[in-house]
Amino acid sequence: MIDSDGVKQRCDWSLSDPLMIAYHDEEWGVPCHDDDALFERLTLEAFQAGLSWRTILRKRENFRRAFEGWDIPRIAVYGPADEARLLSDTGIIRNRQKIAGTIQNARRFLEIRDEWGSFDRYIWSFVDGVPLHRPARLSWKDVPARTTESDRLAQELRRQGFTFVGSTMIYSFMQSVGMVNDHVQGCFKAAPAELS
Repeated sequence: MIDSDGVKQRCDWSLSDPLMIAYHDEEWGVPCHDDDALFERLTLEAFQAGLSWRTILRKRENFRRAFEGWDIPRIAVYGPADEARLLSDTGIIRNRQKIAGTIQNARRFLEIRDEWGSFDRYIWSFVDGVPLHRPARLSWKDVPARTTESDRLAQELRRQGFTFVGSTMIYSFMQSVGMVNDHVQGCFKAAPAELS
């Protein structure tokens, strides 16, 4: 929606700075079907745990550089020297467990891609290939931190050997890649009423 001053209305969480606004407007909640982008978002959500999303967005280009443009096959064969390089990179979040988890997740990601043809096909099967549209919440505090769908997907990813895939993190991932539309009432990106 647009207010009386001609300004687009947005989810209030996005209003803190231009990076957050751009992320809200251009990516968050937009259906994503590119395997590399899905891996990036899954990884960034894991690194975000315990931090603000703004911190991650500010370091996003550093993450892309450090992880070689999210080259999944390359990341899957990273060894101790690569881990040491990443742990010394001040441009990213230097968390040993999350770095090791990213490497492990890249290996699992490739296994799923081999089995399903793409990670996209696998991940979107959990919502029957179409975004979930919930009735738009009045405010961000009304949006759940997890759902039965995120519980199920997190459990399945853990079964497949992924790490840093708790239900709350997975629900954030689902929101990010457009598997669910959680834009609040009044936001110009909220699901049309007839879809809710």
